[in-house]
Amino acid sequence: MTLQSTCFLWLLIVAAYDFRQRRVPNWLVLAGAVLALAALALGTGPLGQDWTDALLGAVAGFGFLLVFYVFKLMGAGDVKFAGALGLWVGLWALLPIWVIGSLLAGLHAVLWLILQRWPFSYRLSLMLSGRPSPSDGEIPPSTRQRFIPYAAYLALAAIVWMVWGRQSG
Repeated sequence: MTLQSTCFLWLLIVAAYDFRQRRVPNWLVLAGAVLALAALALGTGPLGQDWTDALLGAVAGFGFLLVFYVFKLMGAGDVKFAGALGLWVGLWALLPIWVIGSLLAGLHAVLWLILQRWPFSYRLSLMLSGRPSPSDGEIPPSTRQRFIPYAAYLALAAIVWMVWGRQSG
């Protein structure tokens, strides 16, 4: 398995897990970080970054999103995932990935808001929110739900960026 396909596989697992559970578990973030560090120890990251760029990407990814976590606008898994993603792609690739991922998350939020207003699309809006429907027999927790799987959108944006960058390079 190549380095880039390992990263792709990790990103797909993160995206699937976050879309389904609306969380990114610590073991999955740690696995990605360890794989990224191993890749760096063997030479370079999948986009050709060095240790400096990778560590700057990790610090920027974690540090910037930590502000959103402090204000309870984002989950801790999203923040930790952004740090691990920064290790994989480096600082300079992380910037456009943030833009693409944020645009996708914004589209998710807009679609959810639109569907909330239409009575015939209630189940679809529940699917976008990640909450179980009342017919599922589960009662959603009373705490504030994070209905946008931001780590999933960052992961998908990273895949798009890696494929696009590879073709244009």
